[in-house]
Amino acid sequence: MALEATIKGLAEAIGYPEKVPEGVLSFLLRVDGLEVLAEVSDARLVLSTVLTADETMLPTLASYAAGRMLREEAILSWGDSGAFLWQDAPAGADSREMMVLFETFMNSCDWWRARLDALRGGESAVSEPETLMIRP
Repeated sequence: MALEATIKGLAEAIGYPEKVPEGVLSFLLRVDGLEVLAEVSDARLVLSTVLTADETMLPTLASYAAGRMLREEAILSWGDSGAFLWQDAPAGADSREMMVLFETFMNSCDWWRARLDALRGGESAVSEPETLMIRP
């Protein structure tokens, strides 16, 4: 698959309802109330989403990151827009691999969003973590 067809291939693989223009190397997907940026960079398909711009939450989120790295491929990072989660795969992945990438990324997003809701005292606050967390 040509790099220019990667994002359109991802959209088709996951059954995304909106039309993705031909040849785009960056596209914002809106899924389950979340904005996921799909980009092709250096022959990689990168999915990313901003979790929070609240810098005060970073130490707590970072304390979860080590344990999550053992469980998932998504990586917590900090940038200009705040804490964000990203995951990548080869841009030449087939449709099944793209679907698995997207599903695992969205599962990771759900886990991190639940933690953020808990930190904010939201309704979906979780009383006990679903997985083991390793804290430094």
